Amino acid sequence: MDPNYVSLGATRVLLFNGLAARNARLAVDRRQRDFRGRAHDAGAVALSTHTAEVSKGLVEALHERLGKAGVECIESRISHLAYSPEIASAMLQRQQASAIVAARYKIVEGAVGMVENALELLSQKGVVHLDEERKAAMVSNLLVVLCGERSAQPVLNTGTLYS
Repeated sequence: MDPNYVSLGATRVLLFNGLAARNARLAVDRRQRDFRGRAHDAGAVALSTHTAEVSKGLVEALHERLGKAGVECIESRISHLAYSPEIASAMLQRQQASAIVAARYKIVEGAVGMVENALELLSQKGVVHLDEERKAAMVSNLLVVLCGERSAQPVLNTGTLYS
């Protein structure tokens, strides 16, 4: 590591003296607080997803603090981003929830397509003629079976469908 530079997490600052290093660390910490916990907000600038905006903000913060000492900050980059265990856990839960919702949506979309296809084929081939009430019952039963998390248990009806 070059002794003329100090590494502040993701930011390397030319080390003129201890004042520059302290001010650089304060500027980085301040910008980190500005972006903390906002990754899930729609349109919000987040450390993990808006690196250009965050880097620009860091350069501005560094320039503001170090400019008084005559130090010019040319660029700043985030090379490593680590979250506290609490934040990482919450982010993982949010990601898992999104994945579950997306999977369920896909399952329902496929099940609806299968039900539509079944009704169309039954109608085209004239296998059975169902009134609207029986179609609704069939659709409901098929959707429960196709979207359920457990395998269906067959039930045999030995009586008549019409009471």
